Amino acid sequence: MSITAALVKELRDATGAGMMDAKKALTETDGDMEAAADWLRTKGLAKAEKKSGRTAADGLVAVRTDGGRGVVVEVNSETDFAAKSEDFQSMVTDLATAALGVDNVEALKSADLGGKLVPEVITDAVAKIGENIQLRRMTRLEGDDIASYVHNAVAPGMGKIGVLVAYSGADPELPRQIAMHVAAINPAALDEASLDVTAVEKERDIQMDIARESGKPEAVIEKMIEGRMRKFIAESTLLNQAFVVNPDLTVGKAAEEAGIEVTGFIRLEVGEGIEKKEEDFAAEVAKAAQVVQEPVTHDEEPDA
Repeated sequence: MSITAALVKELRDATGAGMMDAKKALTETDGDMEAAADWLRTKGLAKAEKKSGRTAADGLVAVRTDGGRGVVVEVNSETDFAAKSEDFQSMVTDLATAALGVDNVEALKSADLGGKLVPEVITDAVAKIGENIQLRRMTRLEGDDIASYVHNAVAPGMGKIGVLVAYSGADPELPRQIAMHVAAINPAALDEASLDVTAVEKERDIQMDIARESGKPEAVIEKMIEGRMRKFIAESTLLNQAFVVNPDLTVGKAAEEAGIEVTGFIRLEVGEGIEKKEEDFAAEVAKAAQVVQEPVTHDEEPDA
């Protein structure tokens, strides 16, 4: 069967595959459109499996809000180049929108996205974009109202850092400024009661060891520790931090003066916690060149 340009275009439009892949699929299946789509799907699965072990530490976070409900979703790619592509951003947009209707990332991975399950959508994207792609995280926040902020935005609601702030009160501008503060300062918790107990005890132990090296009496050391822990809590908790918009006030005091109560926040940054292998390209080239130029020793024979 003759594989026409119109047939190739039809398959491309139906599957999103590249021109050469669509043409090859039709050639392999003697122009059978359904079989060609299955062929592309099989190849896509193979590509996805092959790339799944590669580190994906770049990508985008996306935020979506709906009244008193908000979500932040992180989708990873291997490079920033892929994250800037229209196909990747369109997929992230769809995932973030779908996230508003589920409770966690596992539920999102099982969601239907335009007639396809999320894993199938991601597999198709891997085949098309050519990189490992992972839906890594999704976090949900609820409150009376939700303010959002995206840092290094590449498109509306998408960027490298996504923040949600739950609040009650009539002023929507201050909560957005607080969301910007969260993006910049990255507090560990909302307030002292929300701090991880283990982290607090670890910090106390560290400060105790440092203080004891001074050789001062235990009573003096205890007072030193009290002061240092107050500083630690102030620097670690959102409501006790100096507000970046007005450092003369804490975030909590600024909210109080504006009649705002902040009840929670979420901050996700692309790739945080992922160990990314840093490669020295020049060193790799030099090493490869050295291997090529190594002379053959008496114990070795050149390949025939």
